[in-house]
Amino acid sequence: MPNSQCSYEGDESIASIDKLLSKLPPPEKIIEPSARKALAQPDPAFKDPLVTEIVVALNMRNFQLAMGLSRKLTERYPRSAGAQALRGALAYDLRLYAEASAAFRTGTTIDPKYPFAYFGLAAVEATQGQYAAAIPHLQQVLKLQPDAAGAYYVLSDCAFHLGRKEESVNYARKGAALAPSDGYMWLQLAKAEKALGHNDATLDAIAKAAQVSPDSGMMLAVLGFSYINLNRIQQAIPPLERAAKLLPHNYLVQSQLGYCLMTVGQADAAIGYLRKGASLNSSYGPVWEHLGVADQKRGRQRDAVDALERATQLMPTSRYAWQHLAEAYQPTGRTSDALRAAARAQKLGYKKKA
Repeated sequence: MPNSQCSYEGDESIASIDKLLSKLPPPEKIIEPSARKALAQPDPAFKDPLVTEIVVALNMRNFQLAMGLSRKLTERYPRSAGAQALRGALAYDLRLYAEASAAFRTGTTIDPKYPFAYFGLAAVEATQGQYAAAIPHLQQVLKLQPDAAGAYYVLSDCAFHLGRKEESVNYARKGAALAPSDGYMWLQLAKAEKALGHNDATLDAIAKAAQVSPDSGMMLAVLGFSYINLNRIQQAIPPLERAAKLLPHNYLVQSQLGYCLMTVGQADAAIGYLRKGASLNSSYGPVWEHLGVADQKRGRQRDAVDALERATQLMPTSRYAWQHLAEAYQPTGRTSDALRAAARAQKLGYKKKA
C-alpha cells in the first residue's frame, strides 16, 4: 500500500501491465516463413520464369495460384531447398500445415544447413500450439546461426507456454543481449521474469523496453505503473509525465500521474491531471478520492467534499475514502456527517489487497 493513505486501486495498473505483455508478438510471428522471405534466400531455382509468375500472383494476393505454381516449381527442381522453402511458406500462409511441414522437412533433407527451413518447421509447430515440438528446430537454427536473437525469443515463449519458467528467462536474456535495441526482446524478458515473481527484474526489463522505445506511451505508462506497484512513487513520475503527453486521452495515465504528484506533496501540480482523469472516466473511483485529497491539501474543503462524496458513491467499501470524507466534512461545519463517515470508515476497517 503506498504511503499516501489512499485506497489506491492497483488492479487496473496491473491489468495494463498484463495487457501490454499479452500484446507481444506470438512466437510464430517472429519467425513467420513468408513467401517473400523465402524468395530472398539465394537459390538457382528462383531464376526460373515460374518465380516471376509467383511474384505476380502474390502481388495480386492470389495465394491459391501462387501455391499451385510453387508446386510446379518443386516438381521442376526436386533438389532445390529454396523451392521447397517457398512451397512451405505458401502452404503455411494458407494453413496447409501438413504440406508446409513436409516441404520444410524436404528442404532440410536437401540442405541440412538451411536455417529458413528450420524456422519454418518451428513456426508450423508453434502456430498449432505444439511448443515442445518447435524447440528442437529452433535449437538447430542456433547451431547454424548462434546470433539469431529471434530464435531465442521464440524459445523463451515456447518454454513459457510449457511452464519451464527458468528456461524461459534464460532464453529471453540471451535474446535481449543479442538484440538490445529491440523493445520486444526486453518485454519478453519482463514476461518471463514476471512469471517467476521477480518483481525487480521485471521492472528492469520493462525499463529497458521503454528506454529503447521512447515514443511508446504504453511502455512508459507500464513502467510508471510498475514503479507504483512497488511503492516507488517518485520514480514513477518521469515516465508517467512522458506517457501523459503521448497518451493525452488515457484516463489511467492521467489519473495515476496526478496520484503520484499528490503523494509526493505536489498537490497543485496534481490537480490538473486528476481533473483530466476524472473527465475522461467519471466512473473511476480512485481519481475522485485522490482529487478530494489534493483539494484538502490545498485548503479547498468544499471541493474536497464534492470529490470525496463521489468517491464513496463509486467505492462504498473503501475505508480510506470514507476517512478522508470525514476529515473534509469537519472544516465545513458538517459535524454529524463527519461522525457518520468516520463511523463507516471504522466499521469497514482496512483490508489489504491480495
